[in-house]
Amino acid sequence: MINKVVLVGRLTKDPEIRHTGGADSLAVAKWSIAVDRRYKKEGGQEADFFDCTAFGKLADHMEKYWRKGMKIALSGRLEQSQWTDRDGKKRSSVGVTVEEVEFCERKDAAAETAKASDFLPADKDEDLPFSF
Repeated sequence: MINKVVLVGRLTKDPEIRHTGGADSLAVAKWSIAVDRRYKKEGGQEADFFDCTAFGKLADHMEKYWRKGMKIALSGRLEQSQWTDRDGKKRSSVGVTVEEVEFCERKDAAAETAKASDFLPADKDEDLPFSF
């Protein structure tokens, strides 16, 4: 069986870094990525948003070098999480456990592109790296 995903898009916020407890503390980085859809709907470009997680040295690297608005390419695997919420309802989500990340543009180009980008849907109310 194969579980492999490759995405190219922009970080929607700076990676959040936490560390596991114990003697063998491990860095855990979490962020989301906005990926353009290939086809436009009603004249506007759309994007999909994916939650991503990295561990260990890659998580440390994410904290040090990666910022919201940067265009990146990543590869990893899809993982499903299941839990029961406070109301007793069963919930699930699918995210990407990242194994590799690469820069897709120069540092100065990322800032220019992030300012000019208008591909995000208007109803997305998170802190996004793009100005409208």
